[in-house]
Amino acid sequence: MLSTRPDFVPPAMIEEFGRLHDQVTPVPFHELEPVLVQDFGARWPRLFREIDTDTPLGAASLAQVYRAELADGTPTAVKIQRPGVESVMAQDMALLRRTAGLVRRIAPRFTAVIDLPAMLGVLFDAMDGESDFRKEAAHMRTALGLTEDFKHLTVPLLLLDPTRRVLVQSLAPGTSVHTADPGELTADERTGIARDLMTLMFRGFFLDRYFHADPHPGNIFVAPGHPAHLIDWGMVGRVESNVSRSLVLALLNVAANDGTGLAKTWTEMGHPTPWADLAGFRTDMAALVPKATSASLEELNFGVTLTAVLTHATRRGIQSSPVIALLGKAFANLEGSIRHLCPELSITDIFGENLRTIMFGLAQETLSEQQAARTALELMIAAPGNLQQGREILRNLANHPYTQPPGNRNSLQPQQATGPRTHTSAALVLAAAIIWNRRGK
Repeated sequence: MLSTRPDFVPPAMIEEFGRLHDQVTPVPFHELEPVLVQDFGARWPRLFREIDTDTPLGAASLAQVYRAELADGTPTAVKIQRPGVESVMAQDMALLRRTAGLVRRIAPRFTAVIDLPAMLGVLFDAMDGESDFRKEAAHMRTALGLTEDFKHLTVPLLLLDPTRRVLVQSLAPGTSVHTADPGELTADERTGIARDLMTLMFRGFFLDRYFHADPHPGNIFVAPGHPAHLIDWGMVGRVESNVSRSLVLALLNVAANDGTGLAKTWTEMGHPTPWADLAGFRTDMAALVPKATSASLEELNFGVTLTAVLTHATRRGIQSSPVIALLGKAFANLEGSIRHLCPELSITDIFGENLRTIMFGLAQETLSEQQAARTALELMIAAPGNLQQGREILRNLANHPYTQPPGNRNSLQPQQATGPRTHTSAALVLAAAIIWNRRGK
C-alpha cells in the first residue's frame, strides 16, 4: 500500500515498494510443480500445450503466475500458490490476533478508539480468497457480472475448474498500470478506464457492498484498444448496509463542502467515547473538508483525506467503524492506480456523476418487500403491544372527532392518537401497504 502513498514515503521508496506488487523474487518452477501434481494429478501436462516455466508473468508473496496455452491453443495465465504459504498466513494471523489482544489489555484507552481485533477481523475476512483459489474464482464470477455494463473495464475469464491452489484464467492483455506508459493510451481510454474503476468502487461501497479490496497498480492491466482487466480477486471487502448508507452521506457532505455535516455523520457511524471532544472534531472537519471538495488527484489524495478523517476522529476520542480501515486501504490503492493514468480526474466529480444511480438503488432497496417486512418485524419485536395499539388507534379515529391543535390550524390530529405509538403504528401500516402493493402486482 505504501507504494501508492506519496504523502507517506518519497519517490525512491515508492518505486521500490511497487515491486512487491508482482515482482517478488520468484522461486524455481520445480518447487511449484508438486502443487500441480497434487491438485490436477500426474497427467497435469496434458492440460496444456505449452507453459513458460522459465520466466513467471508475475511473482508475489503468495503465488506465481505463468504464461501458458491450453491443449486447444487458448492463451492462459496459470496462478500457482507457493507451497506452505497457507500455514505461514495462518501463523501470521494468529500472531497479529495475539498482539491485538495484548494491546487491548495494556492500552484499553487506545482500544476504545482503535478496535484492533475488530479491524483485523475485517481484514482477515476480506482475505479469504487469498489462500483458497476456489473462493477467488467465485469472486471473479461475481465481479464479471458487476462489470458487464462497463465499456473500459472487465475481469479475466475462468478457463478451467479452479482448485484450492491453482487458478487458470484468460490472459489479460498489456501490462500492469505500474509499468504501463499512459502515453500509449488515448485520452478517451485513460479517462474511461479511470472513471470506470472509480464508478465500480463507488457502486461496490454503496450499492453492491462488495468491492475489490486490493486494486493496486499491479492488479490492473491496460493495453491500447482493450478494456482494462482487474485481476487478483483474492481480497474482497464487504460493507454492512447501515455503514454504506452513512458513507454516502459522508461523501455528500464532502462534495457539499460541509465539514460540520461530515463530523456529525462520522460520529453517528462510529462510537464516541466518554472523553470524546466532539466540538474539536467539528473544527477539524471544517478545516479539512474545503481542501477535498472538487480537488483532482493532482491536488489531493482522497484516500489520504479518508485516512485523515479517521486520524482526527481517533485523536478526538471517537471510535470509527472497523471497516473504515479496509475502505481507506482500497481507496488509497485505487487512487494510486488512477494517478498513473489520469491524475486530473476529480474523485468528487465522479461521485456526483454516480449519485443518482446510488440514490435510486438505495431507494429501491428501502422500498423493497424484504426491507418492508424487516421494518415491520423489527417494530413488532421492539414493541410487542403494537397490534393492540393499532386497534386502539383505529377505534379512536372512528369514535373521536378531529381537533385543531393550538398554533397549527392547518393540521388535523385525533385527540388521543398521539405520541410514539402513532409513529410506530404508522410505520407498520406503511410497511404493510408496501407489501400489499407489491403482492398485487
